[in-house]
Amino acid sequence: MAERTDEQHAQKMKKKQAAHDRIVAGKTVEKGLLIVHTGKGKGKTTAALGMVVRAIGHGRKVGVVQFVKGAMETGEKAVFDRFPDQVEFMAMGDGFTWDTQNRAQDIASARKAWDQVKRMIADPAYHLVLADELNIVLRYDYLPLDEVLAVLKAKPEMKHVIVTGRNAPEALVEAADLATEMTLVKHPFREQGVKAQPGIEF
Repeated sequence: MAERTDEQHAQKMKKKQAAHDRIVAGKTVEKGLLIVHTGKGKGKTTAALGMVVRAIGHGRKVGVVQFVKGAMETGEKAVFDRFPDQVEFMAMGDGFTWDTQNRAQDIASARKAWDQVKRMIADPAYHLVLADELNIVLRYDYLPLDEVLAVLKAKPEMKHVIVTGRNAPEALVEAADLATEMTLVKHPFREQGVKAQPGIEF
């Protein structure tokens, strides 16, 4: 009986493989993607940094600009600083908006960070550009959404750009090739009083 079950399983997997191979064979387009990670759940930046690691592994050059982080030392910056020829990592934020309590300063910092993102998008040396927490900047109207969309829509054809942060504008999600919403199910900060820890949150 077990042998017949194993054979049935093998046949089922063979059919799945054939169906998958047919689907993959029909996907022939290669292009630079606009990727958006949003939602209230943890993991938006973490997932984006995973793509950065993949790009490094393939010998590609990557630009990372962080719009909020900057006031603290993070594990990701410590790692990527070891790859100076492949990663330009710019933590340009002043902390969360409730830390600065200065709208003019936040707008000025957002503009400086956005200028770096635009430079990297325009530079053919960069395979991938990560605009980390850009959605937060857009939510508070620190940058004009129309300007950001215009730059992203006009990016070079093979350039990959990732935008992270909660509350992604609907127009940005519509413009994206790939949009993922992280859903909060459980979080120890809320439910157990566990503080942010090195290697997990930063």
